[in-house]
This record gives sequence, structure tokens and C-alpha cells, in this order.
Amino acid sequence: MKIKNLLYIGFCLLAVGCANSSVPDTFTETNRLPKIYPDYTDVTVPINMAPLTFMLDEAADDMIARYAVGDEEFVYAGTAQPEEDDWRTLAEKAKGGAITVDVYARHTDQWTHYKPFHIYVSPDSIDSYLSYRLIFPSFVSYEALTINQRCLENYDESVIYDNMLCTFEKEGQCINCHHYQQYNPERMQFHARQNNGGTVVAYDGRIKKVNMKNDSILSAGVYPAWHPWLNLIVYSTNKTLQSFHTMDHNKIEVYDTQSDLIAYNVEKDEVTNLENDITEFEVFPAWAPDGKTLYYCSAHFEQKDTTISIVSEITRRSKEIKYNIYKKSFDPETMTFGPRELVFAADSLGKSATLPRISPDGRYLLFALAEYGVFHIWHHDADLWLMDLMTGDSRPAKELNSNDTESYHSWSSNGRWIVFSSRRDDGTYTRPFFAHIDKDGHATKPFELPSAEPDYHRQSMKSYNIPEFMRGPVIIKPQDFADVLKSEGDPVKYVQKLSNNK
Repeated sequence: MKIKNLLYIGFCLLAVGCANSSVPDTFTETNRLPKIYPDYTDVTVPINMAPLTFMLDEAADDMIARYAVGDEEFVYAGTAQPEEDDWRTLAEKAKGGAITVDVYARHTDQWTHYKPFHIYVSPDSIDSYLSYRLIFPSFVSYEALTINQRCLENYDESVIYDNMLCTFEKEGQCINCHHYQQYNPERMQFHARQNNGGTVVAYDGRIKKVNMKNDSILSAGVYPAWHPWLNLIVYSTNKTLQSFHTMDHNKIEVYDTQSDLIAYNVEKDEVTNLENDITEFEVFPAWAPDGKTLYYCSAHFEQKDTTISIVSEITRRSKEIKYNIYKKSFDPETMTFGPRELVFAADSLGKSATLPRISPDGRYLLFALAEYGVFHIWHHDADLWLMDLMTGDSRPAKELNSNDTESYHSWSSNGRWIVFSSRRDDGTYTRPFFAHIDKDGHATKPFELPSAEPDYHRQSMKSYNIPEFMRGPVIIKPQDFADVLKSEGDPVKYVQKLSNNK
């Protein structure tokens, strides 16, 4: 239908949205909630979050929305787009309580008042910035991507690095895996593949490019995990392939034919292997906040048919590959790792677990679970699971999950919020969703990243990839990163054992 009509209505509502309106004098009541986009009904937001704007997502000739806390109220017509000052006033008054939202819709000359809903305001703040890749969900224009940062307290967005700065016709480039040490924007890294490939490390005002390729390791590192305080980054090294399906619901399959874990000393440019087992596919390292435990995922795979290549066999048996979650102890004094220990046996459930992320208080492990494989962002059945590391109990995070993909999740620095990528809106584009998690591991209804224009994400043609919290903005200019990427890069030295920086 109705898609065309609804788009037209949404455009009209956006065009006439304004504040200082008034609610209708006469109207009929309905006991159902309004259908709005984004769906902010009964969500919980941090005290310092940007204003939540929305539009009516059903046929109507006009809409009026009233935000109210006690005797303080603001009324908007057309679309609900609170001014920042209005929103701050409401949020402060609602701190620990709720903003009540009344929506009225007009059909011809008749107004209807929907059941009011609430926006609960948590006194727990959220980190002020979020960074992510913006990328088209295709494989023919992947070069047109950026790493962006967004201030979560307003709508300000800027580019950290633009992939096109080092792309020249056939000499393409792809950037990925941005990461920070303890949410610190002055200590970050990201990778570049293909043209001018290498790892860029920014540390307290210094920027360097590292050429991590070495004959003693499988490949350059990806999926970084920066130690909480040491200048040590653990990576996985992967030989990755992808398949495109014509019949399967999951149209794209990304899988590793080999993978391993390596540790890299930032100051000394030393690198070493942690496992080096060809029958194990290790990936997705993540540090516990105490810096004494490294979590990661690994799948066991042995070749059965020697008449074909291992790549062909992995492709044929890709649905058999199940990743479990493991951990290793680490001694920061001696820079040595212990043997692996099983944390979560996903294969015993007939599932595959990826992306372990530990809460800042060290109690909870959040991870993604799907039927098989390593790249759950393309799996429509991928859900988030939560494990209590004190009790060992694990469960699906039903309050967070939808009927489509959930993956790429991160904890806020205070451990009270998570952000994750979800395809719940349309099954194609990943967008950031946030939820509050209390000390007992209970999560609230997720809400979508707010935008100044309510339908911004519907109009955007890019996916958000790898959302990461930051305490502030990256201030290094994109061109400065590009200039470093164009250099040769510092080579790494392979060592059997990492040395201490003391």
C-alpha cells in the first residue's frame, strides 16, 4: 500500500513540525498506543541523552504530541521534535521518574487521543560519544565508507577517518576494527586493508602505522582487544573468505579458513602467537576489566576429505562450525598467558557463540549466539545472550532481542548501558540500539539512536557497524590519519615471549 502513502504523510508531518502548539479541545479516546517511529514507547534513556524525536507511523492528516513532567509541558505539531533546552528541562525534572507523552492524531476533522506512554529517565548517564563505521550493505561500493563519531548528548556527528582519502581508482582500500583503550579517544587504533594497508595506532598525540605482517604469524591482526592499562593489544589473525547464497535466508556467509591469536607490544613493536593450533579457529579476543583474564572464541575443525582443498571442505561444512567461548589467565608482571579454559560450550546447544564482551564490573559476559559460524551480523537468527560470571548461569537476553539480527555489542564505561547493532527495523540495515542494564543483569526495552529528524535512518542508505563507546571525541584530523597511512609503516619483530616495558 500504503508504503507510498505513509512516506508522503511522514514528509508532510516533517514539513510542518513546530513547537508551542496546543492539544485539541475535543477528541475521542482509544486504549491503544500510537504506532510511532522510532518506537520510543516506554523506553528508558540516560539523563544526558539527546532528545528523542518521533513521527506518527500510521495514516493520519496531522499529529500533536505533548511531553510533560508534572506541571512542565511542551507541545509539538506535525512531528515530535523537542528542542534541546526543552528536553533538558524535562529530563532533569523526570530524573529517576518518567516523561509522559500524549499523542493526538487527526483524521479529517476528528482528533483521536491515544493511550499515553512514558519515557523513563535513568539517573545513570551514558558515555558522551559513540563511534561506528558507516557502510553500504553491499559488496560493490564498500570503499565509500567512513569511521564516524556521534555526540550522544546532541546530534553532532563528524568523520574520524574517510576511506576514500587513500583510495585511487583500482587501488582500493578498506578500513575496519576501530578500537580504544578504556574508552579513551586519545588511545585508538584501526586497520586498513589493500592499498596502503596497515594498522594505525594513535597514542597520547602520537600516530604511527604498523606493518604487522610477519612470516611467523598467519596475517596482520584484526578484531583488537587493548589491555586495560598496558600498551598491549591482542588480535586475531584470520584468513577469511565469503560465499553468496541464492536460496539460503542468510544471503552472505563469512568464514575463516585459518585463524589464530597474537599479542602486540605497542611500544616495542613486538608480536607473538598465543596458540598456533591449526585445528582451532580462534577469534574475537576481549579483556576482563582487571586485565588478568583474556576471553575469546574458538571453533575446532579438522579436515576429513583430503581429496579436496580445506577451503572447499570448510565451505561445504560451514554449518557444522560452532564457536565456544574460552578464557586465558594473564600475568601483567611477566606478560605471560596461561592455558585455555572453557567458559561457554555453545556447541553443546547446537549453537555458535561470538563476540564476548565483559561488563566493567567483571560480572557479566554478553555475547552473540546463532546456529553456526563466526560472522553473526549476517545471520538473521543471531541473538544476544548474557552470562553471570559469578554463578555461571547463562540465558538469552529476551528483553534485548528481536526477530532479526542482534550483534556487535559494547558496554558503557559505567556498565549501566549497552549498545548493539540490530536489523530489527527492516532486516537489511544495522542501526545502533541502546538499553539500560541494572546490577542484577536485567535490561530495559532497547531504543534506537535518536536523530534530529525522526525518519533519518529510514532515509539513510548506510549501515552502522561496530558501535564503540568513547569518553569524548577523537580530535585527530582525518587527513592526518591519511598522511600516516601513506607511509611505509613500522615493521614488527616476532618474539617467542613478550618483554615487559619496565
